[in-house]
Amino acid sequence: MSANTYRSVPDMLRSNATEFKNRLALKYRKQGVFVTLTYAAYYERVLMVARGLAKMRVKPGDRIAILSENRAGWVIADMGILCTGSATVPIYPTNTPEQIEYMINHSGARIIFVSGKFQYTKLLKVREAIPGLELVVSFERFLGDPSLPVTTFYQLSEIDSPITDDEKTDIEAGIDQIAPNDMLTLIYTSGTTGVPKGVVLSHRNILINTQYLTEQSGAVTKDDVLLSFLPLSHILERTAGYYTTIRNGALLAFADSIEKVPENMFEIRPTVMVSVPRLFEKIFHRIFENAHQMPALKRSLFHWGVDVGKKYVEATYIKKQPSALLNFKYAIADRLIFSKIRAKFGGNMKLFCSGGAPLDKSINEFFWVLGIPIFEGYGLTETSPALCFNSFEHIRFGSVGFPLKETEFRIAGDGEILVKGPQVMCGYYNDPTSTTEAIQDGWFKTGDIGHIEDGYIFITDRKKELIITAGGKNIAPQPIENELKMDKYVSSAFVYGDRKPYLTALIVPNLERLLEFAKEKHIHYYELDDLVMHEPVQKLFSQRLADINSRLAPYETIKKFVLLAHDFSIEGGELTPTLKLRRKVIYEKYKHRIEDMYTDHNN
Repeated sequence: MSANTYRSVPDMLRSNATEFKNRLALKYRKQGVFVTLTYAAYYERVLMVARGLAKMRVKPGDRIAILSENRAGWVIADMGILCTGSATVPIYPTNTPEQIEYMINHSGARIIFVSGKFQYTKLLKVREAIPGLELVVSFERFLGDPSLPVTTFYQLSEIDSPITDDEKTDIEAGIDQIAPNDMLTLIYTSGTTGVPKGVVLSHRNILINTQYLTEQSGAVTKDDVLLSFLPLSHILERTAGYYTTIRNGALLAFADSIEKVPENMFEIRPTVMVSVPRLFEKIFHRIFENAHQMPALKRSLFHWGVDVGKKYVEATYIKKQPSALLNFKYAIADRLIFSKIRAKFGGNMKLFCSGGAPLDKSINEFFWVLGIPIFEGYGLTETSPALCFNSFEHIRFGSVGFPLKETEFRIAGDGEILVKGPQVMCGYYNDPTSTTEAIQDGWFKTGDIGHIEDGYIFITDRKKELIITAGGKNIAPQPIENELKMDKYVSSAFVYGDRKPYLTALIVPNLERLLEFAKEKHIHYYELDDLVMHEPVQKLFSQRLADINSRLAPYETIKKFVLLAHDFSIEGGELTPTLKLRRKVIYEKYKHRIEDMYTDHNN
């Protein structure tokens, strides 16, 4: 299938609404039970939204915002917006009123879709600062304020009035006018630093990304069920999850929430999921924790199976020299061990896609052993997002995969990764200076440091996040943080040391493990802040850290640490909506505790 088969994303949906009209497109919870929409019904609802927007004088080129958690309304509204030739401006539901104010004003959005009263209240707080916002459309019914008109999604769509042939003809004539290079979306970078920039992506950017992801991975077919839980405001879930699923006539099912994902997997029995490494880290540690508590014989069997699995994966997928004996041994391990673990994922999972942050090599390898491979990839908002990924055909653990078609990689003199391809953004909205800085001679500067081996791309760190010590050493903190997080007692870690004589760390303990330890050692404490300061706990983490340090280069070792009683969070401001560390925020928040680790240089 050529990328030119579709001129735009609505054109793609229109085609599939005919080809797959009776197939299920969406599945979501409504009033406690799961309901579904076929492709024909989904398209009908989309046309209703487009009709309502047209009555609100929305015209091609307008920007319309969505401020909502993942739900069916999100993707119906998005497609409805696109059918009018307008561009969607997704806003994270975790954003503050001030952040939302900036995005509405910068994008010039006149209309915004919200999930309900909670998000609407944020808009009311900054009402006077967003005079250009004319209307709020809510997915849920509530009483609005006269200063900010609100209508319901159903009212805008006129849900009780089916689309007439004439209305459908008018809307589809508009779809025919959308050009491949027209703006599809304006996405504001979550930004670990500075003011967010508006990334302009075209229909062609997204269509080519969904096409090459489909052709090169085989991850999504018409028979697949994808469970969506990452924010649709983020380009990873939007392209690799939502648009790629719709492109292939598959079923997009919505999780109730991130917390309910394990339960939803069992109910919905998905075949594919897009996630970030944090989920895989938690699953990995939980499986090994359970194995650790098994009787000796079962524990030995588990470790035998993992060992066989590693050899099987190496022979089958990396060396591509399958062995009959290994196949036989793996089949036994699979029947006795891995099939039982897979059943907890719903029983149908065939693969995961991972992006957004580095995934530890041993975790990735374990999921391949388990029989649910993780296709780790790499990209940015500015690249729609996929640039490369691992697949059954091309897999190297530790790498972020093999480039997509028509995508070129180059390493600059300072180690920065430069890319060129049809998925690279049109530019930053109303910001020619930043656009010129980011794209030079057709090459987009990713801001990531890495190298290329045998065609595979390896990322070592973010350019801006490199620690340069007082001794002049350039150190990437992420691999060290990943090493720390692999310890069963560690949940999260933040490594610091810029212009300092040595590295230090803020460490968040694994709460379950820590409470078990406290019980074993009969430690009495009032609250978690008290527990992490106890001498046996400090001694335990000193020992764990010494073991980790023994595997690191001398200049990478952590000399001092502080234990935090509470994990980093989006609400606390330490994490971006895609769970990346906001280093500046963390430093400012814990500045005194970090600087105290440098007051005595004798250690």
